[in-house]
Amino acid sequence: MYIIAIGWLYVIFMMALTEASIVAGVATFFFYGLLPTALILYLGGSKVRRQRRAWQELQEARRQEALAGQPSASGVAGDQLPGQPDGKDTQADQ
Repeated sequence: MYIIAIGWLYVIFMMALTEASIVAGVATFFFYGLLPTALILYLGGSKVRRQRRAWQELQEARRQEALAGQPSASGVAGDQLPGQPDGKDTQADQ
């Protein structure tokens, strides 16, 4: 998706260079290029932002469970993998 945005900005930049004045060129680049491209990229990235926020909340909940010592949904506390020694019974772990 970024390659399309870069291509569009290049085309609009070339359009802005052909304008009669600098003010018209800047306005063309801003209103035909930067503003619409930024809006489309922002709206297109909303799903990614929503997924990233959910992942961060999940990681925070797992961290809180690990600090509280409560097992998570998998039955293993915190970031510990199943089958990994927990250090509670050192005789069995060795």
